[in-house]
Amino acid sequence: MSVQSAAASLTIERLTRRFGQQLAVDEVSLSVAPGEMIVLLGPSGCGKTTTLRVIAGFVQPSAGDVRVNGESILHLPAYKREMGIVFQSYALFPHLTAQRNIAFGLEMRRMPRAAIDSRVAEMLRLVKLHDFAERLPRQLSGGQQQRVALARALAIHPKLLLLDEPLSNLDASLRQEMAREIRILQQSGGITTVMVTHDQAEAMAMADRLVVMREGRVEQIGRQEDLYERPATPFVARFIGQSNILSGRLEAGAHLALGPATNLSLAGRYAAAGSATLAIRPESIRLAPPSSNDARAQGTVELCTYLGAVVEHLVRLGPEASVLVRGPGLGPDAAPRFAAGARVALHWSAAEERVFDESDRPLPAAMPALGRTAAF
Repeated sequence: MSVQSAAASLTIERLTRRFGQQLAVDEVSLSVAPGEMIVLLGPSGCGKTTTLRVIAGFVQPSAGDVRVNGESILHLPAYKREMGIVFQSYALFPHLTAQRNIAFGLEMRRMPRAAIDSRVAEMLRLVKLHDFAERLPRQLSGGQQQRVALARALAIHPKLLLLDEPLSNLDASLRQEMAREIRILQQSGGITTVMVTHDQAEAMAMADRLVVMREGRVEQIGRQEDLYERPATPFVARFIGQSNILSGRLEAGAHLALGPATNLSLAGRYAAAGSATLAIRPESIRLAPPSSNDARAQGTVELCTYLGAVVEHLVRLGPEASVLVRGPGLGPDAAPRFAAGARVALHWSAAEERVFDESDRPLPAAMPALGRTAAF
């Protein structure tokens, strides 16, 4: 039992789509390797769904090209692009049983009846719905409907699998289970896949590479580790995971003035001055008593929250800024807890901070800046 078919490559070249005066997709370029799963990720209105619809053939681009295995497909209508598509709403035919829904694409291709029946049976076993073949969509749970939609998309041996927010209508626990099942099917079948989601945890769990989009443009493309540990812009740092984003003025390449009363000592030294932004992950900050002489900053705990495996502190650095600090809540490495009102010192390393200039470009650290204490 297999969904294996020849995996296709996908190339998107300077794809642009306008709706009147609105620029929905702005010169997006992307290459997807055979068998790779790419997730387009971003907030509502960023252009990810429009990009997917152009690939599928439902929307024509204003400019640019879409190529499968090196050949442009823009002249092909959607039904000739050999793509399996799972929509957010699943788009099942309400009057057809699960097995008839799965058979639909095969019937449209006028396959022999015996071949259709064999393929449908294979798909039902693959998605663990062989006992539900005769049920109508309204007689199936949300997760079962999602499986039928996925089986229908895979039944035609698609060159590409396109997933448009396929898990958004499921509850949290079922969403995680279905995300794992889709990923296993995609990997075992070697199916080139493009998925759209606004849920960054879902994207992190499923993708080979992520494409973060904002206002129609690509902000960054990379593996989970690349985007989490080396975000290309403050937007990516904020959108992937969670970051403390602190904007101020970089002085002497080593201090970030957040306001008249708040100054951070950066862990690295930077060959720049002027407006800058620091991104630092909550789990990268360590708290200690304020006597530490190599602190990056000092502040006052506003709130300490114990969450079992994690303990969080909200620390006020000054009138202009506060940061979230997160550490392990259990075990021998459990982070120390400080009560509200306690003064604390904040520590992090040069490798854990990310500094951007006024154009949101990352600044390289020329050298670590050790032994400096933040002034307040």
